[in-house]
Amino acid sequence: MNRHDTALKLLEDSFHPERVEIVNESHLHAGHHHGDGRPFDGSGETHFRIRIISAAFAGKSRLDRHRFILA
Repeated sequence: MNRHDTALKLLEDSFHPERVEIVNESHLHAGHHHGDGRPFDGSGETHFRIRIISAAFAGKSRLDRHRFILA
């Protein structure tokens, strides 16, 4: 299972969202340097943008929603 599918399953199982969208934006980071000093070629699954709508976020601030996902 790839990272996209793994993240989608975790989000669906944890938050039962009305809508979830995961966009692979790895190609936008091509040429950036990572911890090993080598430039990243933009391939693979390293950078994602996630949009999720779920009742689990009701009444939470934007910061609390971010913290909730990372917990």
